[in-house]
Amino acid sequence: MPGLTEVLRDRARQQPDRVAFVADDIKITYQEFDRRADRAAAALAAAGVGQGDRVAILDKNSIEYVEQLFGAARIGAVQVPVNYRLAPDEVAYIVNNAQAKVFIVGPDFLPVLDAIAEKLQHTTHVVVAGGSGHAYLDYAAWVGAHEDAPSIDDGAIETTNTFVQLYSSGTTGLPKGVMLSHGNFTAVLPLTNEIWGVGGDDVMMVAMPMYHVAGCALAVIVIFDGITGVIMREPDPVGIAKAIERDRVTHVFLVPVLLQFMQLMPEVAEADMSSLRLLLYGASPISEDVLRGAMKMLPGTEFMQVYGLTETTGAIVTLPPEDHVPGGPNPQRLRSAGIPNPGCNLKIVDPATLEEVPLGQVGEILCQTPQNMQGYWGMPEATSSALLEDNWFRTGDAGYLDEDGYLFIHDRVKDMIISGGENIYPAEVENAVMSHPAVTDCAVIGIPDTKWGETPKAIVVLSEDVSEEDLIAYCRERLAHFKCPTSIERRDAIPRNPTGKILKRELRAPYWEGQDRAVH
Repeated sequence: MPGLTEVLRDRARQQPDRVAFVADDIKITYQEFDRRADRAAAALAAAGVGQGDRVAILDKNSIEYVEQLFGAARIGAVQVPVNYRLAPDEVAYIVNNAQAKVFIVGPDFLPVLDAIAEKLQHTTHVVVAGGSGHAYLDYAAWVGAHEDAPSIDDGAIETTNTFVQLYSSGTTGLPKGVMLSHGNFTAVLPLTNEIWGVGGDDVMMVAMPMYHVAGCALAVIVIFDGITGVIMREPDPVGIAKAIERDRVTHVFLVPVLLQFMQLMPEVAEADMSSLRLLLYGASPISEDVLRGAMKMLPGTEFMQVYGLTETTGAIVTLPPEDHVPGGPNPQRLRSAGIPNPGCNLKIVDPATLEEVPLGQVGEILCQTPQNMQGYWGMPEATSSALLEDNWFRTGDAGYLDEDGYLFIHDRVKDMIISGGENIYPAEVENAVMSHPAVTDCAVIGIPDTKWGETPKAIVVLSEDVSEEDLIAYCRERLAHFKCPTSIERRDAIPRNPTGKILKRELRAPYWEGQDRAVH
């Protein structure tokens, strides 16, 4: 299969006048988008970017975001999307770790850029897409200078080339660059026709942020399937509903918290969303109440749950529409993640020995699929401990398989917290809390939350009095707000085992009593 930029070239030849992307009132045809990717590639090449170089981008979703993704790939370079909810120092770490030569920033994030501009170690070109009154390169002028750039030959791009590098936090608190190749994407993209039924005149909404594997993959799906993509700058429930009506969207992926918000807003109920054929949801588990409400809100729409990770180029397991029948013949399946996609093998192992456990027994979920990442950027040891022999990947999630092959997620091996679809690693939050001079010990756990699924709670041992509000404010100066504890509990001691490991299961148990599972 050809590289993804060659796929774009083919689509532009086959259907030059079809609309590739819609963003608010802007519409770009396939021919125009292909040309824009060429200009983006030429601008990057003129800035000294070449094969294997990284190009970082900090912005909300936009056409420029996608053209840079394909433009970088066209010259063998790699886009590095940066989570726009991160604190300035966290952004600087990622840009520096990726050794990004070019850093493209949206106008909303000029304060972040100003705060870190002097800290960027490898970046030679800083470009701002939109806005005014700043001293940086203007994106439109920078790319526009290559208006007459010749068509770039991307035929030499191999499927083994890294296409995008998405950052996923590690249990040590330092983010890891997940390298996904053209081949990783082309392994999963045909399933959008097979399983999602995408094709013809369909319209796919890109509402998930493009720093997230789902948002990135959805934008690529649009090009691969040759359909029209509707880019939402940010995941706003009312804006999503209105755009579904305006652009007659047929397919959308949403996280459960958005589905919950949409049910509470009268403006959403007023929108005509009858064009929607398939609603995919995932990134965090969904409650049955939210799912029932969403199905009632969209009576003519089929629902499909997907489970996957950044390291697996997104979805590897799917719960099909026919299993979305509350009170049906197999009601327990609604609590499952679904069945593995074609080409994906799953096995459940003892996390200590990696020996396979009996059917129905909980263990760590391993997957074997051509979607598995190439590895972690510059981290060979982390790569070899995650990617085992024969391309088995350790997900770090715990679960079990039933006799019909359905996967049930039970817990997280690595104690990760998922809040509103965002991954939070307790060690990172604990490090921030522990840096406060009054904190002598700390443990961070996820506790149930009706809005976000779960949120971080810090249990602390203090050497002097400090208020809950002050500790949370202290964290907010050092971490993205979604990572900060929403509550603090003071204790005399943190329970630990004889080797000093925090007994997190013991700490979590009282808060999850009566819940269906140990994650939300």
